[in-house]
Amino acid sequence: MARRGAPPRTLVAGRWASGSRAGSRDGVGGAVDVVGPARVDRRTKRLIPRLHPGDVAVIDHEDLDRVAAEGLVQARPAAVVNAAASMSGRYPTSGPTVVVEAGIPLVDGLGYQIMDLVADGQVVRVEGGDLWLDGAVVGKGRRQTLADLTTRYEEAKRAMGVELERFAENTLEYLRREREFVTEPLGAPELRVDFRGRHALIVVRGSNYREDLAHLRSYVREIRPVIVGVDGGADALLEFGLRPDLIVGDFDSVSTAALQTGAQLVVHAYRDGRAPGATRLDDLGLPYVVLVAPGTSEDVAMLLAEEKGAELLVAVGTHTSMVEFLDKGRRGMASTFLVRMKLGDRIVDANGVNKLYESRIRKRDLMLFLAVAMLCFLVIALVLAPRVYLQSVWLILRNQWRGLTH
Repeated sequence: MARRGAPPRTLVAGRWASGSRAGSRDGVGGAVDVVGPARVDRRTKRLIPRLHPGDVAVIDHEDLDRVAAEGLVQARPAAVVNAAASMSGRYPTSGPTVVVEAGIPLVDGLGYQIMDLVADGQVVRVEGGDLWLDGAVVGKGRRQTLADLTTRYEEAKRAMGVELERFAENTLEYLRREREFVTEPLGAPELRVDFRGRHALIVVRGSNYREDLAHLRSYVREIRPVIVGVDGGADALLEFGLRPDLIVGDFDSVSTAALQTGAQLVVHAYRDGRAPGATRLDDLGLPYVVLVAPGTSEDVAMLLAEEKGAELLVAVGTHTSMVEFLDKGRRGMASTFLVRMKLGDRIVDANGVNKLYESRIRKRDLMLFLAVAMLCFLVIALVLAPRVYLQSVWLILRNQWRGLTH
């Protein structure tokens, strides 16, 4: 543990080293202490685009959800420091496990004060469960291990009954208040995108969206659906070289680059008149239309496509389970329940389509087959070519001889 007056250490590949030795061990699974510039934000999805390999992500995210965890892993920070509990035990969330399995140290439960004590860009050190800044400990938490997370995950599954009951009660309460959400028209504004008689591909940046989009490439190429990105779903589309025709949401998790692709922008506003996304678009000088409706933005996108005449809705990454809704901080799923009832068989969930059928032909086997085929062709060419050549020469010479003798 470094103290004032201790021999100086040097920073090597994002970790402390003393002389030629690796940094000190912290006693948690033999992990090496890490150091790096802090990137601080209370909203994890807002932080992820700013992260670079070697940074220390400082977040305040109780029950770290899988999608946020996958975003953190993709950014490759040196460590993740969470002011809150990454798994509170209310329900089983797999986000913390995703981070730890990727080999990224995860320390949580340090307390909300670290969000004010650590400024963006300051160099911090993670030693065991402690967070060091300027030679002093500014937060004490717990470094998570895979074994501990597995145990807590199973405990959360067994204790989920209480949360399920609360979730069901909230859903019923919202059903009574939001039933007109699907019984009356949305009153959608005019769009330059024409949905009539076409498929609509509606993409949310939810679980397995990458795998599912990869398996839908041929569908998009052949059917040419209207492509709708819901908030960060627009960036998910850009990852696969697909440009959204329409982006719907409150625009709190979509990049400026996605907003500037030329897609028509629909701001999802709430009944009390709040339209958070409008301020951002005004600042960017981008045109948009406003749609006031309850429910989630993905529900609104589906109803909008249906109301505008889409023949079939194909949903990617949408949230359909209790755990997914709790991950998003929603206490019920009334709007989604109502929307699914209204759309019936006109909606197809692509979630998990990548697992529906997996080719039994491995790439290695296919390459081996092609190599053997090429070898056979080469052998045939080497054996037959000289023979054919000699036979051709013989026939030419014989014909010339006969011509001379007759």
